[in-house]
Amino acid sequence: MSKSRHYFHLHLVSDSTGETLMTVARAATAQYENIQEIEHVYPLVRSHKQLDRVVSEIEAAPGIVLYTLVDEDISQRLERICRELGVPFVNILDPVFDVFQSYLNVTQTHRVGGQHELDAEYFRRMEALNYTMMHDDGQLWDGLKAADIVLVGISRTSKTPTCIYLANRGIKAANVPLIPNIPVPHQLLELKETLIVGLVASAERIQQIRRNRVLSLASETYNDTYVDRKEIAQEINMTRRLCAENSWPIIDVTRRSVEETAAEILTLYRDHKSQAAANG
Repeated sequence: MSKSRHYFHLHLVSDSTGETLMTVARAATAQYENIQEIEHVYPLVRSHKQLDRVVSEIEAAPGIVLYTLVDEDISQRLERICRELGVPFVNILDPVFDVFQSYLNVTQTHRVGGQHELDAEYFRRMEALNYTMMHDDGQLWDGLKAADIVLVGISRTSKTPTCIYLANRGIKAANVPLIPNIPVPHQLLELKETLIVGLVASAERIQQIRRNRVLSLASETYNDTYVDRKEIAQEINMTRRLCAENSWPIIDVTRRSVEETAAEILTLYRDHKSQAAANG
């Protein structure tokens, strides 16, 4: 009889792409049977404003915090907040730096992203990450035409983490929230060559996530319809109608991890590019 799997939240905070953190975290997690991490990846955290978003996510879903931040002010602030929240945190490069500095007797340069070769692939991923962070959650409508992929969906359908995952693979991914009674931006409807994918989930799943979100933030300002199952079902139907009207593919993320969703999106993207090339 198989043992039940236990899940925990794992926050990976980086001032670069976050790949170093993901590699270390997955190698460590693989050593524990029946344990599965829920990854929250935050790349390019280089300002206190960017750290604010990270902190709100850690507060909403407490767990282990691993980070690589060379800016001492930002790093110390993250550590202080983690202590206040009572969550464990580790700068995974600190022990390595200590050994190098002790042996080599040289000063660390504090160079952001210094572990990466500055090749074309690296610059492509960094450009994609910058684009994705700037076009998250419906920001900068006019920049949508530069996207490789645009994800659309209602609140809590994993649009942002999926976009970040795609960006780490060099894909410029933007996402547009679908909100009841608010028109879809014309910039989205005017896209001709960009792959647009709708994300949906079951009403029960979205209701559960939204309730947890509201409770974790202790918010008293949210609208009751935000967690009402009937209202959520109508939002899902709205997404399906919009996608059907525009011939956009839909992915149900109810039982999918971000990695599984991204893998299907990448398959759609390859098919989309092949069809575009065939049409000349």
